[in-house]
Amino acid sequence: MVGTNEELFDYIATKLAHFVEKEGDGFHPRPGQDRELGFTFSFPVKQLSIDSGCLLKWTKGFAISDGIGKDVVQSLQEAMKKQGVNMRVAALVNDTVGTLAGARYWNEDVMMAVILGTGTNACYVERAEAITKYQGETPKSGTMVINMEWGNFWSSLLPKTSYDEDLDSESLNPGEQGFEKLISGMYLGDIVRRVLLRMSEESFLFGTEVPPSLFKQFVLRTPDLSKMHQDESSDLREVGRILKHALGIANTPLKVRKIVVELCDLVTERGAKLCGAGIVGVLKKIGRDGSTAGSRAKSESGRAKKTVVAMDGGLYEHYPNFRRYLKETVEDLLGEEAYANVSVELSKDGSGIGAALLAASHSKYN
Repeated sequence: MVGTNEELFDYIATKLAHFVEKEGDGFHPRPGQDRELGFTFSFPVKQLSIDSGCLLKWTKGFAISDGIGKDVVQSLQEAMKKQGVNMRVAALVNDTVGTLAGARYWNEDVMMAVILGTGTNACYVERAEAITKYQGETPKSGTMVINMEWGNFWSSLLPKTSYDEDLDSESLNPGEQGFEKLISGMYLGDIVRRVLLRMSEESFLFGTEVPPSLFKQFVLRTPDLSKMHQDESSDLREVGRILKHALGIANTPLKVRKIVVELCDLVTERGAKLCGAGIVGVLKKIGRDGSTAGSRAKSESGRAKKTVVAMDGGLYEHYPNFRRYLKETVEDLLGEEAYANVSVELSKDGSGIGAALLAASHSKYN
């Protein structure tokens, strides 16, 4: 994550070579044909064509300075060649676009895709005529996919606290990815850690001595939050176990464990609500918010068409309380009647499946 561009892509190519070695006989290409690959790349790029794009910047804690500005497909192709992997990148795909493609392959009502994992991003289907900066030929479908890179969204109206400001200033990319740092899996655990540290310093939450582990960035991970948040035992023993093993804080009283759970709930609810608000904002923008009055797409009966939002990423998939808060927020903002026409659905491994479908559709053997 902080090495050189060559080291990163050599690592990817090595893992790819190991994967190919394990494939069964039924997956080998025909004689004379190269293998073709869909390359899911979840960082901002300037896409030059279906199979090329230059990295604009890193996110999610990556900081490989010599990779910025380079064609990521070319970097991967060169690394695969070194590893003896005979494969061609047929499509470079952002993970949100892959999720949208994978879900829309089965259901044309899918209009938006959101990644909620280590980082976050979203994309949606837009009318080509509404894209003022696009000067090319209008696609036959009349629509295009917009990769929002919404992790970098910021507004003075977002509920930023001193903990968020400290996290941002101490991050590898201060001043960037503001929305991502409020809602994504990489950062939720560290926000909780920072609050616990302040409570320990100012109100002796864990006794007169501040636990040394609370000074370490990212020592508390979001999966730990999820486990503590879901602990329904009478003595909150899972909370106690994680505090001991992750933070080295043993023998915590029940009162303290309850405070920790409440803090997990506050940080998680805020992140999920902000994400839900982002989803509703996009659906309103494209006229697919489920309301009969505001919808541009209507059924034959005049009612708003069904709209599906495809979700992928470990935070959404593995954190039930985050998922619940997000869906409740979308329903609250849309209203019960409009929400009946909107569905927020998990598209498991959607980004990889979508990348494979897009690679297949751009195969040179079609």
